[in-house]
Amino acid sequence: MKGWCMMKRNVATIFMLTLVFCLSIVFVSGCAKKAVVKEEAAATETKQAQPQVAADKSKDDDAARQRALREQAEREAAMKREAAAAAQPATYEFVDIYFDFDKYNLRAGDRDILKKHGEWLTKNSDYSVVVEGHCDERGTAEYNLALGERRAQEAKKYLIGLGVADKRVSTVSYGKERPLDPGHNEEAWAKNRRDHFVVTRKK
Repeated sequence: MKGWCMMKRNVATIFMLTLVFCLSIVFVSGCAKKAVVKEEAAATETKQAQPQVAADKSKDDDAARQRALREQAEREAAMKREAAAAAQPATYEFVDIYFDFDKYNLRAGDRDILKKHGEWLTKNSDYSVVVEGHCDERGTAEYNLALGERRAQEAKKYLIGLGVADKRVSTVSYGKERPLDPGHNEEAWAKNRRDHFVVTRKK
C-alpha cells in the first residue's frame, strides 16, 4: 500500500514537470514568434521608408537646382539692366549755350542754363561731362581753337563754382572745324558760336 502511494506521487511529480516543460516551450516559442514578427514589421517599415526618403531627397535636390537657376537668371538680368543703363544717354537734356561774336564771357541766359546743368550733375555723381568749345568760320584756325578753349573753360569754371567736382568736367576745343550749321551768314554763325556738352556715365 505504501509503495502504491509513493508511485502515485512520482507519477504526479513527473506529470507536473512535463506540464511545466511543455508550458515553457510554448512560452519561449511565442516570444520568439513575437520577436520575429516585430523584426519583420521593422524591416517592412524600413523598406517602405526608403523610397519616401529618396523621394524627399530628390525633391530637395530639384528645389535647390531651381533656386540656383532662378538666382543665376536674376543676376544675369540685373547685369543686363546695368549695362543698358550705362549705354543710355542721360535722361536730362544738356542744351548748348551760345556766345557773341569774338567773345567768351557767359551771358545771363546761359548762366541759367548752366545752373540747371550743374544741379543735374550734382544729383547724378556717376556722370561726367566734356565741354566742347566751338566757333564760327571767321578768323584763322589757330585763333578759333584758342577762342573755343576759352569758351569751354568759362563753362567749366562756372560748373565747378556750382559744386561740380573738377575731375568730372573736362574741356576740348574744335574751333571752327565742326560747325553745327554749314551756312555762311550771320544766322549760321550765331548757331556755331557755342559750347556743346557731352555727358558720359562712369563704368
